[in-house]
Amino acid sequence: MTEKPKRVRVTADLPDRRPVPLTRGIALPGAPVDEADAVYARALMRSQLRLALGTVAGFVVVVVALTLAIALIPEIGRILVWGLPLSWLLQAYAFYPIIVVFAVLYVRTAGRNERRYRALRDRE
Repeated sequence: MTEKPKRVRVTADLPDRRPVPLTRGIALPGAPVDEADAVYARALMRSQLRLALGTVAGFVVVVVALTLAIALIPEIGRILVWGLPLSWLLQAYAFYPIIVVFAVLYVRTAGRNERRYRALRDRE
């Protein structure tokens, strides 16, 4: 029978490096991460998550309201625009401006959150 090879662990000491705390997947630019940066990064992630959930909830409410208005107001279907019922045109094209408005609001607010985070981080 043959012997199993011995396992050898190879290690090396790192030159004058302090341990870096985990930041849950966020890579911060610049200097090594300290505890304050990790706290600010988690706060930024929570803020961006709240913003995303609020944006999605607002979008769903507006879309459901528009859909209910089209479904519950039969007069909308009787109005003709360019030979097509207004309800068809609303279903086909009214959602795109809504999407654009919510996207622009989200991007502006997310950018503002990140600028505030950078200002807090740079102040220290």
